[in-house]
Amino acid sequence: IVLKTIQLQKEHKSFGGKLGFYSHQSSACNSEMKFAVYQPPQAQYQPVPILYFLSGLSSTEENFMAKAGAQQLAAKYGLMLVAPDTSPRNTGIPGEDDDWDLGSGAGFYVDAIATPWNAHYRMYSYVVEELPKLIAENFPVISEKQGIFGHSMGGHGALICAFKNCDCYLSVSAFAPICAPMRCPWGQKIFGHYLGSDKESWRAWDASELVLEAQYNRPILIDCGTADSYLADGQLLPEVFAEACAKAGQPLTLRMQGGYDHSYYFIASFIEDHIQHHAAALCE
Repeated sequence: IVLKTIQLQKEHKSFGGKLGFYSHQSSACNSEMKFAVYQPPQAQYQPVPILYFLSGLSSTEENFMAKAGAQQLAAKYGLMLVAPDTSPRNTGIPGEDDDWDLGSGAGFYVDAIATPWNAHYRMYSYVVEELPKLIAENFPVISEKQGIFGHSMGGHGALICAFKNCDCYLSVSAFAPICAPMRCPWGQKIFGHYLGSDKESWRAWDASELVLEAQYNRPILIDCGTADSYLADGQLLPEVFAEACAKAGQPLTLRMQGGYDHSYYFIASFIEDHIQHHAAALCE
């Protein structure tokens, strides 16, 4: 058995732990992928639970670690934070860098089936299969104790990963997630390119459809800002997801936070509630 090698690009001490940025050759994405890992101080002495964060459109593996203020809380609760990049990059696919909301920085956490994207854009498999194996091989973690959360496109990713793998993720939450991609412009654009024209197949990647069958049954926390321009544009549709959760009997706390927008200023304002939400499930 050959362990997949990861390369450390840079490392910083942070709140008694260490924040590292890594790269490796991904088999799922057939390209180089990057990710960030924050190891809390507790990881020096014992394995710790893992919390994955999926970022939004145009972000990299750095945005969350630089802007959310999460490391201090991860150190407090003894959680390892893992944040992958949002897509493969430099794959040579024509037009990959033309649009900010398609291609580079816009993997959308699905497995593309339409050409040419299907050769590299397999972020779902990367997040739920390849990355957790890499983390388990290279870091002191309790593999069976993992949670997932995300922002915007990454909130969509976190929800679908949890619903499609109910036994793997003991906790899930999201900031301003794209809740019903089949019904919003972003989702329709991305799904049309990555998944093709058969809209019935899109249901497998839409949280508001998946929740009706998933039986996840663990509490979900979602925060949205009332001044979020993407909420006004009909890109997020949290009310559609809330209605689906009610129909499915899925526990959901949806909080509409007055005056907050879509930025990391919003995320940083409520990150502690989300870390506590995950710690309650992962640090029992």
